[in-house]
Amino acid sequence: MAEFEHFTSDGRPTGKRAKREPGAGMPGSARGVLWAVLAVVVLIILGNTFVVTHQNEYKLIRQFGRVQRVISAPGLSVKVPLIETVDVVPRQLLLYDLPASDVITSDKKTMIVDSYVLWKVTDPLKFAQTLSGSVSSAENRIDNIVYNATKNTISNMTQDAVILSRDGKMTITVTEPDPDLQNNDLEVETETQQVVEITSLTEEIMAQIAHVEQQYGIEIVTVDVKKLDLPDDNKNAVYTRMISERENIAAQYTAEGQSQAQIIVNTTDKEVSIMLSNAQAKAEATVAEGEAEYMRILSDAYSDPEKADFYSFVRALDALKESMKGSKEKTVILSEDSPVAGIFYGNY
Repeated sequence: MAEFEHFTSDGRPTGKRAKREPGAGMPGSARGVLWAVLAVVVLIILGNTFVVTHQNEYKLIRQFGRVQRVISAPGLSVKVPLIETVDVVPRQLLLYDLPASDVITSDKKTMIVDSYVLWKVTDPLKFAQTLSGSVSSAENRIDNIVYNATKNTISNMTQDAVILSRDGKMTITVTEPDPDLQNNDLEVETETQQVVEITSLTEEIMAQIAHVEQQYGIEIVTVDVKKLDLPDDNKNAVYTRMISERENIAAQYTAEGQSQAQIIVNTTDKEVSIMLSNAQAKAEATVAEGEAEYMRILSDAYSDPEKADFYSFVRALDALKESMKGSKEKTVILSEDSPVAGIFYGNY
């Protein structure tokens, strides 16, 4: 409200003062505009007073460019309008995809590494002091740090070691003798595949970037290699060498398999020969026993006159039967003193 004095008719002040409301003496439309402007100003001041912090962010309260305080708890806060400003720092897990880069292994072979980084802000104040609270500045710094760590790691490893450590696991073949075989000339071995845990490429790289959190207020959660590749001009040579190595390995396996097969064949032939020899020996022993028994029976038969006549009769019939084989019409002429003729004369 404004104050004004009263004056006499000749222009002298009376010493009395009166108060006047804002917009007094103004038309109604002008007063409405004035109140609307005042309301907008009030809303702007209130809007610059309250700070809303979400779950996935930090709020940095600055006064003349200097960070006065950090708001990390979600909710509503208050700041001094027009004097204090607010910067937003992300709190969630962020993804940064590094551009593919060339690195050289310890055996002087070039490889193309394509990787990505998961990172987050852990100390917003230090993040603001060292990187101005900028995500792009942080990604540029992460790019340099991860690239140098990757280059240093791979430069100390051979190309084969880099490929093997890609997933942190290595499959090996373990050869063990078969426990079920005993007292056998053939030594049979069984091969089993075992997975051995080794230090992965990610672990090697992460070991070199542990200082990032202390220095910049950020944490690199993981560095993962999406793709390991070779330059186009080296692929054909590498593929040719790999094919040659695989052919050599296949030839070695084939030779070992043929050697094992020949051992199995020789051992089987030997066992078969031994089995046949033993069987033949047993057969001959059985035949010998049968012949001995036969001779014993004959001896017993001929030692008894009654049995001797019967066996002589039977053997004479067998002889006559054998002599009649070969033709349907055959005449046998026997002398009177022939053992066979003695059958018909009743000599037996």
